[in-house]
Amino acid sequence: MKACYIHSAVSISAQNTFETDLNLSESNPITSKKANANHPQYKTYIAPGALRRMATGVKMGVTAGKKALEKANITNPDAILTGTGMGCIEDTENFLNALIANDEAYLTPTSFIQSTHNTVGAQIALALQCNAYNNTYVHGALSFESALLDGQLLIKNDDSRSVLVGGIDELGKEFIDYTLLVEDKKHGVQVPFSEGASFFVLSSEKQEKAIQLNDIKTFSNITEQEVPTVLNEFLAENNYKPKDIDAVICGNNGSVYDSYYSKARAIFPITTSQLHYKHLFGEYFTASAMALYLGVYILKNQQIYDTLIIGDNSKNSIKTILLYNQFNGRDHSFILLSL
Repeated sequence: MKACYIHSAVSISAQNTFETDLNLSESNPITSKKANANHPQYKTYIAPGALRRMATGVKMGVTAGKKALEKANITNPDAILTGTGMGCIEDTENFLNALIANDEAYLTPTSFIQSTHNTVGAQIALALQCNAYNNTYVHGALSFESALLDGQLLIKNDDSRSVLVGGIDELGKEFIDYTLLVEDKKHGVQVPFSEGASFFVLSSEKQEKAIQLNDIKTFSNITEQEVPTVLNEFLAENNYKPKDIDAVICGNNGSVYDSYYSKARAIFPITTSQLHYKHLFGEYFTASAMALYLGVYILKNQQIYDTLIIGDNSKNSIKTILLYNQFNGRDHSFILLSL
């Protein structure tokens, strides 16, 4: 089987991660309950006529996807794979509000049609005139990982030479308030809920300073006590030991389920850099795509910002990174990267 490399990574997030190279030296944790993305000039990437009809998630996804292809010097990928937890929730809300306001009569289908979860992948394909394999995964907090796993298999099995993979979620305007109420009271989530779109181009071609996507593993359910065993087994399957991992990026969100991350971090020696990111970028179903973006950036630039570090340890040389994410004790994912 062929190796899988990440040729480009682009992210639209609550911080300034799109227009310029990542700079978190002056970033502060978000203090509000909700955090909108730092939106770029979408008209640079999307025609004005189409832009007016697009919801926030579609704008973010199409723009980030196009820029990821541009950075990788790819005109048309062999596959487009997207993951989203909530899809185009703004259009869903618009349709449901119209349903109520008009007493279920005289409804236009536009919002309903545009609310489907595969809208982003479809819009990217239409913009590129790309007729290749196109699939969208909606698996809760494993939505992005499912798309990434599909992309990795296409590359490893030599079914595709280049694959565009992305994770997208938008805040919406109303449903998020109910989510906040539940998560704050029931689970104690401390970070803000946010939105974002992160896209990557995968390829079998090894370039200079290539970032290798070594492995991905997901679990619907594991207990806290099983985390060290499962993680050690995952590393062993890839011929690594905990001491070989230079940095671990965990999805801490301040909830009672952060104890899972504590169990995971405990297997690594003190020399391993411990990082987190949701205090800067917020929580959403595909936030793990943001973690992958950070992992790629750290490996390429050999730089870890102090705002990401848990504790005071940071290595000067980073060659291997482990990403671990879960949500409310479910949907666990491990992603292993190396330089």
